[in-house]
Amino acid sequence: MTVDVDILVPTRNRQVELATTLAGLAAQSYQDFRVFVSDQSDGAPSYATSPAESMARVLRRGGREVHFTRHLPRRGLAEHRQYLLDQATAQYVLFLDDDVWLEPGAVARMREAIGSLGCGFVGAAPQGLSYVDDVRPDALAYYEEWAESVVPERMSRENPDWWRSMLNAAANPYHLEQKLGLRPGEWRAYKIAWVGGCVMFDRQALVDCGGFDFWPSLPDEHAGEDVGAQWRVMARYGGAGVLPTGAVHLESPTTVPNREVEVTEVVSEFR
Repeated sequence: MTVDVDILVPTRNRQVELATTLAGLAAQSYQDFRVFVSDQSDGAPSYATSPAESMARVLRRGGREVHFTRHLPRRGLAEHRQYLLDQATAQYVLFLDDDVWLEPGAVARMREAIGSLGCGFVGAAPQGLSYVDDVRPDALAYYEEWAESVVPERMSRENPDWWRSMLNAAANPYHLEQKLGLRPGEWRAYKIAWVGGCVMFDRQALVDCGGFDFWPSLPDEHAGEDVGAQWRVMARYGGAGVLPTGAVHLESPTTVPNREVEVTEVVSEFR
């Protein structure tokens, strides 16, 4: 089956959250996609629940393929993402975390944005809506739109633009949307340091940049693999955030408590 977007969902120990994520996908207005869910749970797979299976049935009834797989043993986040990328064949791939719910127009908006901008990826930063009353003007001050085309940028933690990462924390995306006052159907592309949780890549651009092939140099316990892959693509093809995001973080406890090894701090090409 040929589709425009492959949606790639790595999951571990997230039964309730995964079902919620799949419910968001089942309600998307854009439907030219497949879903690949790869599980590394300690016990039963996250997808082995009646709610997850029900949402898969809804997706399949609408003509969208859903593939559930187990990928063991665990070799770390980067290897897991690389495994999912290797399954994909569509022009675009959406890496979606297993604790993110998407509003019905989110995938359509990201697909429109990446097609219009012609860059390597676009990200929809998940909003933490428990912070909706926590307005952070200092963080919002880093907001800067791409006035015309998106251009390549080299990013590092020493780059002054690294502080753009604050834009996507807490409920900052929500507050930016409110400030912009966008009309229905409008969206804006803005400059980023990276985006977590919901990122659509031009698949060939990601592959050309090596994807997550730095994984063999990492211990099994690590974090920041998504940052590294995005920096690779940003340097050659550019990347952008998109508002409105249409993405909501479920704010469950992390399944990656050990963050002592950050990819961009230990892999030489990012330092």
